[in-house]
Amino acid sequence: MTFLKKRLMNITRMREQWVTARIQQKEDSKYVPWKSLKDIILAYPDVKKRVDVFALSIYGLVIFPKALGHIDEAVTEFHFWRVD
Repeated sequence: MTFLKKRLMNITRMREQWVTARIQQKEDSKYVPWKSLKDIILAYPDVKKRVDVFALSIYGLVIFPKALGHIDEAVTEFHFWRVD
């Protein structure tokens, strides 16, 4: 399991299959579509995890906007320190 998968599984609390299916490769970086994270924010029952995923999304879309509509893997490294 790669570090990206492990971090995304920890942040989103989703299974490895879900994370693997959503990681995309573009040029030299890996991304997760914003829509996938948005679905978690709207449906996940744990409020703390929804806030964590929302923060990850904001970091990715506003602070590190490498690719429109996608969250770069570097954002998970930046955000990972915040997750319990």
